[in-house]
Amino acid sequence: MFVKNTLIKLAVAIAAFVIPATASAQSSSINAFSPYTMYGIGEINTPGTLAMRSMGGIGVAMRNARMVNTLNPAAYSLTPRKSFLFSMGLEGQNYYNYQTVKQENKSLNKQSAYNTFNLHDIAIQLPLGKRIGFGLSLMPYSSVGYRISYRRPYVPTDPVQSNIGATQYSYEGSGDITEVKFGIGMQIFKNVSLGIAAQYYWGDIDRLFSTTFLPITGEGTFSSTTGVDNYSVSTLKGQIGLMWDIITTEKRALTAGVTFDFGGDIKPDKSSKVTTGSLHETIVVSDTTQLRMVLPRQLTLGTTYQTGKWLVGVDYTFQNWGGKNKGTSNTLGENAADNFAVSYTNTSTIKMGMEFTPARYDVRHFLKRCSYRAGFRYGNYHQTFGGEKLHQYSLSLGIGIPVRFLGSSAVDVGVEFGRRGYNLAKELGLVRQQYVKFSVAFSLFAGSENGEYWFMRPKYD
Repeated sequence: MFVKNTLIKLAVAIAAFVIPATASAQSSSINAFSPYTMYGIGEINTPGTLAMRSMGGIGVAMRNARMVNTLNPAAYSLTPRKSFLFSMGLEGQNYYNYQTVKQENKSLNKQSAYNTFNLHDIAIQLPLGKRIGFGLSLMPYSSVGYRISYRRPYVPTDPVQSNIGATQYSYEGSGDITEVKFGIGMQIFKNVSLGIAAQYYWGDIDRLFSTTFLPITGEGTFSSTTGVDNYSVSTLKGQIGLMWDIITTEKRALTAGVTFDFGGDIKPDKSSKVTTGSLHETIVVSDTTQLRMVLPRQLTLGTTYQTGKWLVGVDYTFQNWGGKNKGTSNTLGENAADNFAVSYTNTSTIKMGMEFTPARYDVRHFLKRCSYRAGFRYGNYHQTFGGEKLHQYSLSLGIGIPVRFLGSSAVDVGVEFGRRGYNLAKELGLVRQQYVKFSVAFSLFAGSENGEYWFMRPKYD
């Protein structure tokens, strides 16, 4: 009991500190570090609680009355009466970027690493009535973070550059888009539940680029040009979900689930400013416009099979990023000639995961009461480079550590290893990227089941 009370106090204290900080500073923190986030809204974060992400990201068909489900609002209907579910996760990431550059008849290997640490998600579920539940979650949707520089060497034969020397180009970006999701789930027929949720997205993305001319001899610089773009996002869209218990017995359960996200226009407000000068800045261009960017419609299908010891599941997700979203042409390579047409493309992702709990009610062996998780995810990035799709995959492992015997509250720990761009980066000179994510989460359950009460009404005043 002492361990549980300490855990609850710690989680509440962290949430009380982190939630206000997240609301005011979520858009300024860096949750990713990848050159592929130079375009659009950046890298899309893997949704779901840590327990789900440790199983590859499955969960659209996961029915568990003692675990928060942020993927399918139909699961809210399972929240037991007189109970309360709370989940909060923290995530640290290590990004490693590797690039082979061909220059002057030789190959140069360039590599960089970057670490981040941020809040990943906060979620609650509570009952509204018999077989009716409410859910609320806050988590990052996408992240931007990059820092790229390129120095164009001095070319004596160039009619312009021969008079000014080499040129230094720098590109930087940071920001996030956060998702707040709230909805209701209810059982509409026996073994069938329906859920509806609203998703609100907000955040800011800052992109900076500068050009500096270096002298041919000596030190110092000529006048530099700096541009700053700010994208401010605020939009609302919806989601609908369905769950069907195909088989439900005391020993096993087979469940199918489906969700559909309606998507919609983001229409971010873009503020641009270009300045020039070394000692006294002069504003050359200052403008505010509204761009068109579309969040994709998303269809996810999944199924899970559960026994007393095992849980296995498969999810498939399709997103139509192509169509209304427009592409661009930019330089990702080290040489100025390495230009690639960057365009949006539809994505397909397959997720597979499992959980094994040897003996949930074993009195003598603590490790047998823990839940061991593993998962795999494979798909393609939502943008193409030179018409080629960028493949990405990840492997994940995790463990759920129960706080008390016969209790449902747990501390979850997980690790994920992923790669992106290894299918074509070497041929095109793009960046091969790999990452490792370390996560810890508090999954707290309060209810009459197993005597896990957070609040008790006194018998006597």
